[in-house]
Amino acid sequence: MKILVGVKRVVDYNVRVQVRPDGSGVNLDGVKMSVNPFDEIAIEAALRLREAGKATEVIAVTVGSQAAQEQLRTALAMGADRAILVEAEDAQPLTIARVFAALAKKEEAGLVILGKQAIDGDNGQTAQMTAAIWDRPQATFAFKLEVNGSKAVVTREIDAGLETIEVDLPAVISADLRLNEPRYVKLPDIMKAKKKPLDTLSLDSLGVAAAPALKQVKTAPPPARQGGKKVKSVEELVSELKNRGLF
Repeated sequence: MKILVGVKRVVDYNVRVQVRPDGSGVNLDGVKMSVNPFDEIAIEAALRLREAGKATEVIAVTVGSQAAQEQLRTALAMGADRAILVEAEDAQPLTIARVFAALAKKEEAGLVILGKQAIDGDNGQTAQMTAAIWDRPQATFAFKLEVNGSKAVVTREIDAGLETIEVDLPAVISADLRLNEPRYVKLPDIMKAKKKPLDTLSLDSLGVAAAPALKQVKTAPPPARQGGKKVKSVEELVSELKNRGLF
């Protein structure tokens, strides 16, 4: 069984994001870029399935610019067998979902594992859209994942706690934060990753049409937090909450 894993290039989670003065977006000049943390968890999940003999090949996939090769090499260093870069600028979730559905059919994948969301756009849509376009079952927000033959048993994190479901393969799964802890990448693995295959494809070669892009009107930092205020009684607290529209 082949597993496709999503890899997105995002601003490193340790970086404090700065908005451009003109509000046209986030300043990326000289900013450290990394693999989306939820995608690292997805990669780790795929690698563990391969190591357990449940899969034969792990293919890392990203939709983006040539600069995203760096993040694909990180996935290869973690242990992915090969990587695919589908070139597209500012791809929206629907376009990315179309790419994964097309690649899943082309590669005859048994499983597509994606991070539940990216920490930049925070859309949380790609896995669900991929399953719908591919017309396969989905199990989102995976807390635990087991593959038994032609079925996957997934424990999901939901508002009420945990829910365990079983889906037929092929399927789409999105990885949540507590699914696993990604492995540390060692220097020898980084060197080996440079020799692993990394193919570049276009949207046209996959027969994928770019979805109409959402237009970002303005980016602004969150308002500065106001200082707290001490109150002398519960009545005064309730009054303050009402005045601020919080109660």
